Amino acid sequence: MTSTETPGAEIHDLQKEIAQLRCDLQAAQQMTALGELVSTTTHEFNNVLTTILNYAKLGLRHTDDATRTRSLEKILAAAQRAEKLTSSVLGLARNRSADPAPTDLGALCDETLVLLERELQKYRVGVERQYEARGKAMVVGNQVQQVLMNLLTNARQAMPSGGQVIIRTADNAQTGTVDLSVRDTGAGIAMDLLPRIFDRGYSTKSGPDETGKGGAGLGLSACREMIEAQGGKIRVESAVGRGTQFTLRLPTASAAALAGPTGQPIAQLGVSATASAI
Repeated sequence: MTSTETPGAEIHDLQKEIAQLRCDLQAAQQMTALGELVSTTTHEFNNVLTTILNYAKLGLRHTDDATRTRSLEKILAAAQRAEKLTSSVLGLARNRSADPAPTDLGALCDETLVLLERELQKYRVGVERQYEARGKAMVVGNQVQQVLMNLLTNARQAMPSGGQVIIRTADNAQTGTVDLSVRDTGAGIAMDLLPRIFDRGYSTKSGPDETGKGGAGLGLSACREMIEAQGGKIRVESAVGRGTQFTLRLPTASAAALAGPTGQPIAQLGVSATASAI
């Protein structure tokens, strides 16, 4: 039986199918990123609970005031750590909208670093924040946060013996963007490999590290697609032996967007001061 469809119609159908497959793949990649986030957060909460339980037992075993005071201070510090984690996770959850909104990139970076703080400390990676941007970016916040987590994880993996990460935000009047850069002091990427790092399926890693992250060749290609879908660009600079810098150039939020409902600040959803003072 011969097909009655014209070549033009077949091409159109194929294009629609390819577009749908791209959407499905991007959704799958976002679910993978969410799974890594859940794994990281669960590990962090387990550390907090272990601290609380151990010092609660210590306080119960010893009746002297000095030991009990020290135990309560440790429990309070752990609870405050849990509060920061909760606020960061809730911040990510409330940014699940697929619509761009005015976004404070410095605040977004801080929320992301709370989730990765212990992991960076474990691998002796210091973080320097340089938040110079005054404008807000018109982006989908949760997607930028996923990209940032990917870049920070890559930076940490590039420095197995420790090092420094510099996170910088800045207004770029020349391009009309708000720029977010992540720079590491790792081994760098060879010049002949740089053109390929955004290719789907390409990875400079042999496989996942001991935390189960990396090596699938999906991260940077997905990052580029997410950023370009929002009207932004991602660029990379690297020098062997000196490190690598990724820069996100994101559209600046207009005055009209800042004045609209999406430009208004969102109330903090962490544990309130009133609720803490029992």
